[in-house]
Amino acid sequence: MALLAGCFAAAPALGNKPTSQKLFDGFDGEDFSPDGGLYYRVNDEQKAGTYVFQNEVKRTGAGALKLSVRSQCATTDDLCSERAEIWEKTPLRVPYDEPVWFGFAMKLADPVPQDDHRYLMAQWKREIGPDAEGDFSPFLALRLDRGKMFFSVETNYVEGGPKPTDGVAGRCPEGSTPVWFRPETNQMRALAASGSDWSAEDEATFPSCTDKISVVQHNPLPRASTDWIDFAIFSHPDPNGSGRVEIFADRVWIATVKGHVGHGDAGLGKNQYFKFGPYRAGAADIWTVYYDDFRRSPDCIDVLEDEKACSVVQ
Repeated sequence: MALLAGCFAAAPALGNKPTSQKLFDGFDGEDFSPDGGLYYRVNDEQKAGTYVFQNEVKRTGAGALKLSVRSQCATTDDLCSERAEIWEKTPLRVPYDEPVWFGFAMKLADPVPQDDHRYLMAQWKREIGPDAEGDFSPFLALRLDRGKMFFSVETNYVEGGPKPTDGVAGRCPEGSTPVWFRPETNQMRALAASGSDWSAEDEATFPSCTDKISVVQHNPLPRASTDWIDFAIFSHPDPNGSGRVEIFADRVWIATVKGHVGHGDAGLGKNQYFKFGPYRAGAADIWTVYYDDFRRSPDCIDVLEDEKACSVVQ
């Protein structure tokens, strides 16, 4: 209960503290709203991307944001990425150890990629300082692979854990979670939520088990399609074991994640941050995703907009 107290307390007055800031952008104009605190980041990988404020495809209001990536990477460069991501402005980022709610609506353009490839549509990360050593994956990410949508959580590598049930990769005994151990990067990635189309082939992506991360999946994640999906996420990372993530889709409670969430390595920054938009390893075609109704708040009701839905996680 104490963990979520800040999310359900009375709304604080807006001030200089980033956690208290309530951010909203419906992408209804010709540029980012000053009330949303968002921007399109310019760097080499983002040169593969475009962003368009348009009104032909939208969920609510007068418009929505169209984000696309085109081919930019050489086919032989496995480390190259193509991005069209929207970032929170740096002064508005929330401290890493403080809870906050995020919401956004997303629509995959047709055709939905079906190949075995790295695709991400949204990710939550910790700031990386100049003295940090390593490549740090997002502590929470919305991903797409083989046409299946899923969430993953990442944390520092902790050796050990139960054996998979009957030796079957991706099937873990009660109280443990499917995980991909990556000791060479001091990280491990766990499955946080998947859909009803998740198969044995998909399960093998997370071949081991960990008892350092607990996942309760309340309902299946919506399948990847060209329909609008409205996500609400509670983010409270803690690499020492007290982390918590709540995932909602279309006001349906999808999953609760507790335990080791995020990274605690030397040189990492003091804040968490959210970015959304298509991000992939290099590919030959154009990939487009639409976004609408971004919001961020310390209060659940501002993001889920449903008292009954908020009440289930109190």
